[in-house]
Amino acid sequence: MVYTRKDAATLTAAEKRRFVRAMLEVKRRGEYDGFVQMHIDHYVADGETGLRTAHMAPSFLPWHRRFLLELEQALRRVDSSVTVPYWDWTRDRGTTSTPWTADLLGGNGRRSDHQVTTGPFAYAAGNWTIRAGVTDGEYLTRDLGRARAPISLPTRNDVDQALSDPVYDVSPWDSTTTKGFRNRLEGWGPGSGSASWRNHNRVHRWVGGAMLGGASVNDPVFWLHHAFVDLLWSRWQDRHREHRYLPAKPPGPGTPQHGRVVARNEILPPWDVTPDSLEDHRGVYRYA
Repeated sequence: MVYTRKDAATLTAAEKRRFVRAMLEVKRRGEYDGFVQMHIDHYVADGETGLRTAHMAPSFLPWHRRFLLELEQALRRVDSSVTVPYWDWTRDRGTTSTPWTADLLGGNGRRSDHQVTTGPFAYAAGNWTIRAGVTDGEYLTRDLGRARAPISLPTRNDVDQALSDPVYDVSPWDSTTTKGFRNRLEGWGPGSGSASWRNHNRVHRWVGGAMLGGASVNDPVFWLHHAFVDLLWSRWQDRHREHRYLPAKPPGPGTPQHGRVVARNEILPPWDVTPDSLEDHRGVYRYA
């Protein structure tokens, strides 16, 4: 049966409680930390060697689509009514609006150390100790809007600029591409500082704290953010039906990206699936 992912701003009080309870149970079972480690393991940058799957590559979108499905399946094993909601950061843009409420994800980190002290994922609540990460910190941190160096969330216009590009991705298939929907949405730009962070990347920077770097999954907002990114990919697919995932064939031997990106019909690690098999989600879920 096809299920529905809803806008977090429309969730009822009961839906919020069920989502939070399922998340905490997946964490208690030890499954959640496995998701964190998986993302760390597959966060490979342009400057590193080897295959790039999760970021800075064409497979950014199908990789995270499958990643979301894995988490969602874990949640639904706890409570079959639960789905991952999405956070529309082009509309809900405040530090106290959805999803930063005490009954959903909790609020901003405190000024001294950015520790989140409100909501069900606060360290003091005893249910959300950080065990898999790139630092030794045990508590969830946030720095919404970055008070010391303010940054704004992406706008609808920013998103529309990405959606308007009819080509999925272009050579050299990495963070340096200036054309193609994938990188316009993922958000790697030229230059340095806040101007170089766009759309998906800019949201990670705006949230700050645990959302910076490969261990960003430690903040539950990761899933709500990526559900919206997945929704945007779905909208792009509806708008440009004649265009598909690229590259269709792997870069040839002797080219800089040979063995570094996943083509449409190649296996997408760590799963036995291909980008081709992940392009159509309509048989599994839809968006409200």
